Amino acid sequence: MRNRLILLLLIVVSFFLQCTLMKWIAVGSVSPNLLVVLCVSIGLLCGKSSGLFAGFLTGLLVDLFYSYYPGIHAAFYMYLGFASGFFHKVYYDDDIKVPILLAVAGDFVYDFLTYVFLFLLQGNTDFFFYLRRVILPEIIYTLVLTAFVYRLYYKIIHRFMRVRFKESDSLWLAK
Repeated sequence: MRNRLILLLLIVVSFFLQCTLMKWIAVGSVSPNLLVVLCVSIGLLCGKSSGLFAGFLTGLLVDLFYSYYPGIHAAFYMYLGFASGFFHKVYYDDDIKVPILLAVAGDFVYDFLTYVFLFLLQGNTDFFFYLRRVILPEIIYTLVLTAFVYRLYYKIIHRFMRVRFKESDSLWLAK
């Protein structure tokens, strides 16, 4: 119960930071996607089920406040958190390369699916314009943000949540 409450608080704070601070530091109307970093971090640090839960709640908040199509962002973030949870047991927590790569891949998939479901189906077919003006700048911006924010999420999760880490859970250690 304590883990879920801390996770819920982390989601709400990250959502409000995404809605306020990230829009304030936007460059050319492109801002980093803090919510993708959150879903990837929760999936990596806590596993598939927590990543799924965090992704669904994050997407539900986005759908409630910003979306015309309910459930679409919840599905995107939910699958992102679940997919990043597959890497929970196969990487070192203090290694920054895996979260950065997953955040970049997740941001690309999220933006590509957003293009397909929200723009392409409405008749906007200029993908390369969207790639050049939105997807690539957001990926670069999210990459830089992940390098800093992942450490913060890592410290919060390890400090306040009761995540059990055993040597037997690690695939890197010989059994």
